[in-house]
Amino acid sequence: MTTADLIPERSPERPTPDAQAFIDMQASPEFQELRSRLRRFVFPMTAFFLAWYATYVLLATYATDFMATKVIGNVNLGVVLGLGQFVSTFVITALYVKFANRELDPRATAIREELEGPA
Repeated sequence: MTTADLIPERSPERPTPDAQAFIDMQASPEFQELRSRLRRFVFPMTAFFLAWYATYVLLATYATDFMATKVIGNVNLGVVLGLGQFVSTFVITALYVKFANRELDPRATAIREELEGPA
């Protein structure tokens, strides 16, 4: 066995599309659908998270007695809602990954293969 036997064969390089091909693809219905699906997920999630975060900040600033409400032992509502910020970040991230794997990645792969050819 030689080292040449250990090196896998490389597939031929994909052709690089020119600028006009990119412009044409951006105008295509497939690309517009991809952008639309991304925006339908990202904008509502961003609005939800910003509203949730702003609510937390406003409560911490103006409703200190409410945030100081004891929940369990020395743990108050402010700590619970603060930890909820981290939890919601992880949940939104997990939802996005699942959404991207299911909805965005197949469409993006199809668009790339249309531009550059199959891998």
